[in-house]
Amino acid sequence: MSNNRATISPLEHEEYVEQAHFFRVLGERLLENIPAQEILASVREELLATTKLPLAVDFLLAELRHQGAFAEGMKKLSHYFSPFQCYVITESENDRRRFDLRIGLQILAREAEYRIEPNLTLQGLFLFQFEALCRNRLSYDLGLEAMASDPSYDSPWHDWILTVRRQLGIVELADMIYVRSDFYREKQAAISGSEADLASEQVLFGSREGRIAWANRAKDPLMLFAAMQRHLGYPQVPRTKQADPEERLLPSLARRVEQLESRMKLIQEEQRGGINLEQFYTPEQET
Repeated sequence: MSNNRATISPLEHEEYVEQAHFFRVLGERLLENIPAQEILASVREELLATTKLPLAVDFLLAELRHQGAFAEGMKKLSHYFSPFQCYVITESENDRRRFDLRIGLQILAREAEYRIEPNLTLQGLFLFQFEALCRNRLSYDLGLEAMASDPSYDSPWHDWILTVRRQLGIVELADMIYVRSDFYREKQAAISGSEADLASEQVLFGSREGRIAWANRAKDPLMLFAAMQRHLGYPQVPRTKQADPEERLLPSLARRVEQLESRMKLIQEEQRGGINLEQFYTPEQET
């Protein structure tokens, strides 16, 4: 298992710190209904000039003015933004999907924050990205293809992610993690007394991840993600919040209360001696 930080995080430490700030602030200020062009222009001044992100923001701002979207500009900066980042923004800007741009920005902010943590691992990075696809109902086919193209993953990880892409839906993710873990190798070695038969399959997950996957076989995948997140310590994946039905009822209840009040006033006026119809007349316009 290769967990070299320079391999997992191709960019410098400061780049991911600024990326996390950029995506987080962009999502927060979009909630205030500020135009995206104004947000980019203001956030650009907050970023460190010693990093490459201000130059990337300038390019994104120009693309936003011409194309009206972020995704195409990020794809043209593929040497800076990862394929997974580009895919998340592409899906968030797709009008046919119910995937909010603010949720996509939260995912990218937490991923950038995770890349600068001391407990960063390829296992945690893969599970965070895959859980983001699962919880937000994004395309597994396109999402796993983008993940496999991420420079953070070496050749064995690249090949295994593409295998997951082909076998997902036929084989459970817990089983695929289990058979590529140290825990599976230890159990098979205890049974056969030799590890020679397992030499062709490179181990990608440790004994801890293998035990968690073994314990969550034939269960809801969300239980697997919850257990992995607790033990590996990667960030919780943001997801779209379901609308509260009580909040939808409040406007209709307010309208009904107003109608009842107006009817009560008419009843009271009728009991006092009759309804003054002049209040419903429209004033005559002066000629």
